[in-house]
Amino acid sequence: MKVLVTVKRVVDHNVKVRVKTDHSGVELDNVKMSINPFCEIAVEDAVRLKEKGIATEVVAVSIGPAAAQEQLRTALAIGADRAILVETRETPGALAVAKLLKAVVEREAPRLVLLGKQAIDSDNNQTGQMLAALLDWPQGTFASAVELDGQRIAVTREVDGGLQTVSLQLPAVITTDLRLNEPRYATLPNIMKAKKKPLETLAASALGVPAGTTLRTLRVEPPADRKGGIKVESVTQLVDRLRTEAKVI
Repeated sequence: MKVLVTVKRVVDHNVKVRVKTDHSGVELDNVKMSINPFCEIAVEDAVRLKEKGIATEVVAVSIGPAAAQEQLRTALAIGADRAILVETRETPGALAVAKLLKAVVEREAPRLVLLGKQAIDSDNNQTGQMLAALLDWPQGTFASAVELDGQRIAVTREVDGGLQTVSLQLPAVITTDLRLNEPRYATLPNIMKAKKKPLETLAASALGVPAGTTLRTLRVEPPADRKGGIKVESVTQLVDRLRTEAKVI
């Protein structure tokens, strides 16, 4: 069974994000970039499926600039067999990404597509659902556990009321949540091996899908500075401040 797993290039989650002086977006110059954490979980799960003998091939795919090859090489070092970069200088919206992924899926014919449930830069949580709709495949979102049994896959989902388990017929689309697994670190020997693994580059235009977006960012503002806390002398004073200032009781 071939597994396709998506990888998005984002600002490293340990970096403090800075807004550009003209408020047009987030500063990306000289900023460390990494695999989106949820995508890294998806890569780890795909590799585990291969280690169990369920998956025969793991293909990592990314949509973005040529620099995204760095993140694909990381996915290869984690254990993916080969990678595909759909190269574009534009910043595609969620629907454009889903359409581009659909074209890749039709080209590669995987039985399972794994995506991170959302990207930490846009936080849209849309691409996986859109891809499943475009492919007309069943979907399991927010997966915290995945078990395959023949041609069916059981996905335990994290929902507001607790956990929900759904059974999907392959082929299917799954989006991964935080508690699905803990991604491994790429070791130096595997990083060196990843340099020799195949990485194919495709132009977005070659897939016949416009890579733009219909959304326009008007202005980006940093969050307001947090105010310092205060000390109270008694429980009575605390309750009074919660009632009059915080208005929580």
